[in-house]
Amino acid sequence: MNTYAIQAIYRFEMARTFRTLMQSIAAPVLSTALYFVVFGAAIGARMGKVDGVGYGSFIVPGLIMLSILTESVANASFGIYLPKWSGTIFELLSAPVSYVEVLIGYVGAAATKSVMLGLLILATARVFVPYEVLHPLWMVAFLVLTAVTFSMLGFIIGVWAGSFEQLQVVPLMILTPLTFLGGAFYSISMLPPLWQRITLFNPVVYLISGFRWSFFGAADVNVVASTGATLAFLALCVSAVAVIFKTGYKLKN
Repeated sequence: MNTYAIQAIYRFEMARTFRTLMQSIAAPVLSTALYFVVFGAAIGARMGKVDGVGYGSFIVPGLIMLSILTESVANASFGIYLPKWSGTIFELLSAPVSYVEVLIGYVGAAATKSVMLGLLILATARVFVPYEVLHPLWMVAFLVLTAVTFSMLGFIIGVWAGSFEQLQVVPLMILTPLTFLGGAFYSISMLPPLWQRITLFNPVVYLISGFRWSFFGAADVNVVASTGATLAFLALCVSAVAVIFKTGYKLKN
């Protein structure tokens, strides 16, 4: 394992984040804080409890997941697309670095940024709404697992994308709608029975449900099923990345 190569990629990506703190960290935290102000403090104070939890507290895990998913994909996709766009990807491909080391460097940096962002949002939420974390270790585990999984997805999108516009297609047209429809702001038990069954085909439901369970001990989907679904999606992403490096898809040509 070439640890020097991993450190070089990781440090470069993290340095890019700290050069753009307003865009990478401050903007997502501020936008999420506005959700807490509007939905948590203003609307939540006038709504009843959801699954025995105040509405303002209930949406905390969903909003953190919303930020984690979008930022993980954005950071990882931009990180690998930029070398493709500038042509420096060929220096990386010709270096004595395996695809595993490249993947650990880029995905590790993107996941680190997302975890940092999630913890900052968690701390910010305390200012606006009260909440407790019943299972802190599970909370951290779901946070890290989600960040790594969707950073892997972002890496795949960055390899696939042929332009900066295409980088935004999946997050805007697919990921964000699935997150909003995945129970970020409501419990799927509030839906009619038919829509409850349809919603279970949304993979984001399992992420939000498992993460919410770590806070309140209650969820729409069993925590074992949520963990299994997330690990299965991670395995799928790993398989896709292995095929990409083995075939050189959109990298060597």
